[in-house]
Amino acid sequence: MSSYTRWRTATWAELTIPRAITERGHQAYALRLLGVIAARREPPERDQAEAYYRQALVLADELGMRPLQAHCHFGLGTLYTKLGQREQARVELATAIDFYRAMKMTFWLPQAEGVLAQA
Repeated sequence: MSSYTRWRTATWAELTIPRAITERGHQAYALRLLGVIAARREPPERDQAEAYYRQALVLADELGMRPLQAHCHFGLGTLYTKLGQREQARVELATAIDFYRAMKMTFWLPQAEGVLAQA
């Protein structure tokens, strides 16, 4: 079993357990993690990654989880940069940067700005 398969299986378990007990915040984090895993595949699993990030964004928005929203936009921007979709990448990364600045998340801000410079 590859490390990708192990991570995916473990993350899927994290996703299904909270659904059973309605912990939507944990669902949102698990969905983002599934997006990260799909995006880091070689080649990236674009459709899956995008779907997971978008589902996580919906929950994060509903629950007011602004840091998670920022991370999802950053993940999408990084994915689009990797795929050469520059305009989509810039939109997502600019959104992430706006969130990071507003929340004073100084660790993540230069990382997002660095990816934006590559987009």
